[in-house]
Amino acid sequence: MNSNNLFIKFYKSKIFWPLISLIVLLLFNFIMTPSFLKISMKDGHLFGNTIDILNRAAPLIIISLGMTLVIATQGIDISVGSIIAISAAMSATVIVGGGSVPIAVIVGIICGIICGAWNGLLVSYIGVQPMVGTLILYIVGRGIAQLITGGQILTFTHKGFIFIGTGYILLPVAIFITAIIGIIMYFLIRRTSLGLFIESIGVNSNSCKYAGIQSKKIVFLLYVICGLLAGVAGIILCSNIKSADANNVGLWLELDAILATVIGGTSMSGGRFYLGGTVVGALFIQTLTTTIYSLGVPPEITLVVKAIVVIVVCTIQTPQFKKMINTKKVTISNNNVKEGEAAKA
Repeated sequence: MNSNNLFIKFYKSKIFWPLISLIVLLLFNFIMTPSFLKISMKDGHLFGNTIDILNRAAPLIIISLGMTLVIATQGIDISVGSIIAISAAMSATVIVGGGSVPIAVIVGIICGIICGAWNGLLVSYIGVQPMVGTLILYIVGRGIAQLITGGQILTFTHKGFIFIGTGYILLPVAIFITAIIGIIMYFLIRRTSLGLFIESIGVNSNSCKYAGIQSKKIVFLLYVICGLLAGVAGIILCSNIKSADANNVGLWLELDAILATVIGGTSMSGGRFYLGGTVVGALFIQTLTTTIYSLGVPPEITLVVKAIVVIVVCTIQTPQFKKMINTKKVTISNNNVKEGEAAKA
C-alpha cells in the first residue's frame, strides 16, 4: 500500500514525465547501439557515452539552474549566452596575458556578477520588462566580448586553465563543478527562506510587499546569481575549447536553458519551481542532441527533429493531456465494473 502511494505521488510530480522521457531516450539508444551505456576505465578515467553526456551537459545545467530561479519570479534572462561570451573573453584575456588560473576564474565570475547586476537593476529597480531588459545585454554582450578580444579568437595552451574544462579526476572536472553548484543551490533554495520568497514573488509580487518581503532586492539577487552561474559556464566552455570565440561560445544556449527549465516542470508564469526537474530537462536535451548526432541525422533537419521530440514531451506534461489520460482510466475502470456486475448477474 505504501509503495502504491509512493508511486502515485511520484506519478503526479512534475519530474515524472521528464524523467520517463530521459529513460526512454536512453533505452532507445541502448537498443540502437548496445554499447551506448557501456562505461570503461582507461588511464584511471571513466569513459563512455553517458559520461560524455554529463560532461557536455554541465554548462547547460549550470545556467539552467540560474534560469529556473529567474523564471520562478515571472522573469526571464535571454542574455546568458552573451554573458558566457563576455566571461570567456575576459578569462582568456587574463590567461593569454600571463595571468594565473585563480585570477582568470575570479575575473570571469566577476564579469558574470556585473552583467547579472545590470540585468537585475533594469528589471527590479528601474522596472523594465524582463524580456526587454535582458534583450539589451543579449544584443550588446557579444559586441563587448569582441571588443575585449579585439575581434580575434583568443587561443591558449595553459594546462592549468584547460584542466577546468577537459581535466579528469576519475570523472570530468566539469561534472564535479556542476555537482557542487547544484548542492549549493539546493541548500540555498530549499534550506533557507529564499525559496519560499521566490515562490511568493512568482505567485503575487504585489502581495509580497504587504507581507514584508523585499521583492526588488530578491529579484535583483536572483539575476546576479543567474549572471554568476553564466560566468562559471563561460569559464568551463572557454577552457574546454581552449579558446574564446566571442561569436560562437554559448550561442543559443539561453534557449536550451529556458527549454530545460520548462521541461523540468517550472511554469513560465512563475510560482513553484523544480531544480531537480531542471537538471533532468538539461540532461534530456543533451541526450537528445547526442542521439540525433549518433543516428547520423542530416544537419539541415537536426533542429526539426529536436523540436518535434521536445513538443511531444511538453505536450505530455500539460494538464489537458493528464486530464485526458485520467478520464480514459476512469472510463475503463467503470466499464470493467459493469462487466463484472453483468457476469455475476
